[in-house]
Amino acid sequence: MKRFLRVVPVILLLLCSFSVTAQTAPAHRMLIGQEPAPNLSQLKTRLIAYHDCRRPQGCYLPDVARQSRLAIEYLVRRAAHAKAGEKLALVLDIDETALSNWDEMAHDDFGYIAGDWNAWVEKKQATAIAGTLRLFNAARQHNVAVFFITGRSQQQEAVTLENLQAAGYHDWAGAAFRGPHPAGQSTAEYKSGERKKIVDAGYRIILNVGDQHSDLAGSPQAEVSVKLPNPFYYIP
Repeated sequence: MKRFLRVVPVILLLLCSFSVTAQTAPAHRMLIGQEPAPNLSQLKTRLIAYHDCRRPQGCYLPDVARQSRLAIEYLVRRAAHAKAGEKLALVLDIDETALSNWDEMAHDDFGYIAGDWNAWVEKKQATAIAGTLRLFNAARQHNVAVFFITGRSQQQEAVTLENLQAAGYHDWAGAAFRGPHPAGQSTAEYKSGERKKIVDAGYRIILNVGDQHSDLAGSPQAEVSVKLPNPFYYIP
């Protein structure tokens, strides 16, 4: 009995000690700092899903097709009201406007690797963006001259024109490639300068279509400028 009485206080002391420890143990917490930007890996996954999905809205190809359809509707209406002797023109960018480089973008995980890009251009395997090809054909059908203005270099002109032909584009009026340019010249300055040459040649640009804002900025402007979706890269 005396031994039992001596043991009981020890048990009570241990229980009290456990109770205090359990009550005062810190709760599990996670401290997360403010992220400077969305997670890059998750963004790439979203880009792939956007490109590959086929819902009527919120997917890349249907979104491009919708913009192209609006451009075609305007072109047909405008061509029907052309004045006698008026020379109408459509201006198109090439990359992600007339031709798709998706296979190269996916291969390089949305990064720009100059050697890979140049090798891709030389392969002449870029496919036509369907909505733009329909717009191109509508322009030819309605006697609207088509001019390409691209940021691709003059060294890539021959293979690019061959690629356009293979993709289904035929009988355009002209194509401008970027050669040596003044230091600091922006894409918008280069492209607007090329549009001025078209205007100076007596054409009225009724439509200008590109995937970058820099394709459409500057003066002279088209009657209607159409921006195609391109969340895959940005050219200032």
